[in-house]
Amino acid sequence: MVTVTALRIAEASDGYVLQPTTESGTRVLHINKSGEIKVSDLEKIPLTSKFTTIAGVIGVIHLHSNRYLLTADGASEAGTICGNKKVYQVATFSVRPLSIAAFNSADDLEKKYLMMLKSHLDAATLYFSYDYDLTRRFGEQVSLDQGKTEFASEFMWNNFVSEPLLNAAKGDRYVAQFILPLIYGYAKFVRTTICGTPITFGLITRRSRHRAGTRYFRRGIDNDGYVANFNETEQFLVLNTEKGEHVNTYFQIRGSVPVFWSEMNNLKYKPPLYLGPSDYIPARKHFDRSISRYGSNYLVNLVNSSGHEEPVKQAYESAVTALADPKLRYVYFDFHHECRMMRWDRVKLLLTKLVELGLSREDFSSFSVTSDNITNVKVQEHVVRTNCMDCLDRTNVVQSMLARWFLQEQLQESHVISGTQDWSALDPAFNLVFQNVWADNADAVSNSYSGTGALKTDYTRTGKRTTLGALNDLMNSVSRYIINNFMDGPRQDGYDLFLGNSLPYDLGPEALEDQRPKFVQWTPYGLFIAIWVFISTFLSPKGSLTEFKNYSFLTTLFLVAAFSFRYMLVNGVQFVNWPKLCPPEFLVKSEILKNGKLAGIKYVRSTAYSKHLDDEKRV
Repeated sequence: MVTVTALRIAEASDGYVLQPTTESGTRVLHINKSGEIKVSDLEKIPLTSKFTTIAGVIGVIHLHSNRYLLTADGASEAGTICGNKKVYQVATFSVRPLSIAAFNSADDLEKKYLMMLKSHLDAATLYFSYDYDLTRRFGEQVSLDQGKTEFASEFMWNNFVSEPLLNAAKGDRYVAQFILPLIYGYAKFVRTTICGTPITFGLITRRSRHRAGTRYFRRGIDNDGYVANFNETEQFLVLNTEKGEHVNTYFQIRGSVPVFWSEMNNLKYKPPLYLGPSDYIPARKHFDRSISRYGSNYLVNLVNSSGHEEPVKQAYESAVTALADPKLRYVYFDFHHECRMMRWDRVKLLLTKLVELGLSREDFSSFSVTSDNITNVKVQEHVVRTNCMDCLDRTNVVQSMLARWFLQEQLQESHVISGTQDWSALDPAFNLVFQNVWADNADAVSNSYSGTGALKTDYTRTGKRTTLGALNDLMNSVSRYIINNFMDGPRQDGYDLFLGNSLPYDLGPEALEDQRPKFVQWTPYGLFIAIWVFISTFLSPKGSLTEFKNYSFLTTLFLVAAFSFRYMLVNGVQFVNWPKLCPPEFLVKSEILKNGKLAGIKYVRSTAYSKHLDDEKRV
């Protein structure tokens, strides 16, 4: 961790005051207990603590009964871009109550929201820069330099909690310097060499804040055309020139299949798959936005062509056919079939298909950067959009392959290598750097969505599929099962809380209550207690195991455990840890009545989702 001291902060009798470390006057930013933000005179504000230094302000959030100032306290350096513009990762943070009195008297509900918020910030990989807008691709920085100063709100992860500052900045530009846009994803810049030429190699991944969340609770598309797990990844190759820097970039995107679909957790390893309404208007919105932003879209679909995943493949293809847009170029690649028996080198067959559709490895962006100007040399006019079911593991392999392919052309065009020699063979040391950066990126994207690192990263890191890698994938798969069924509810609630999808101060105390019948709530505990006592008694019995009392006791425990286990399997949906703030669209709460009175709720599937594709298509 490095010491980053951009701001001074001190507690006041009413909230907090902040001041840039570069200033020494009495003008400060005052945030009071009601969340009001204004520029004030330090001499007029009674302080209750000394000034300390922080890296920046994340934002302000109102939970159930109190408001909090969120600050980035420490940071670690992730590299340097465009000369000396540093990129940092948030390492430590603070959640500071604006009203100490309200904080000291906080009830259990407020404490639950606080825990939810802190858990989200603990798990999030958040990046920032003081002088480079990480929310936008490098090519958009040219527009920014020409007067476009707003951040890209879709990728500004703290957009919601920054709204009080953004609104205050409209009235007083002094406030603008306290706004610190964060991205959730990955950023890394490495100064190294390739074939003896000094370069900076880097990667930035930005996660969209729209339809964000966890693996099974956020799938597919919403009515506004936003898809789950949407990430924009930008690769950098920077070379020094006599006049400055020559920057080559190549960007890709990933995102869930843009139709209504879901996999509904029920404690089985592979949850059943359901398709929602065959409404392609949201898909039209999604691709219109993508074409406007990136140009032509090459749609790489990696889901299986048969079995469990087949309905999603068919639904995607039906949507693309219905849209009939010449700027959407669809290509299907059956990853698991083509690359079976660990023949992952065969993923290169996909390149042949893409080239046949018109993809050119010369279509990337290049810029000439001097101390006072950025000039477009050429601009990437397409984007490859890759998806598998989760947009994680198979997608990572394909994206790193495409990045490698375009890097070859960039190095040739920059005269770093000559002819058609493979750069990875020419410089194995840099190849290792490339592989590890892409593998770390894969883990970052996967952790945010699935709760574990990515699968198949042994191939990304080494270019080979290994037995050890397969065993690690097995462990991650087991971990995903546990996390996705029993831990993702609070994780999803943390997303929705931080992103402003749910406002705790508008909710009653029942919002976080477990409304299932008591019998359902206690069944897992009964199972675990029965198993634990059975094992303890079996290993350390009082007397002989064959004694009637021990035999009957063990039999009773076995029957309790067996009944509990079977009940949970049959009613698996009821035992999933579902999100409480913004439940998935496919999930409906059904009331359980007993003698005309509410005895609890049970979770059932929405009738809008079924196992069969609706023939009706509305474009």
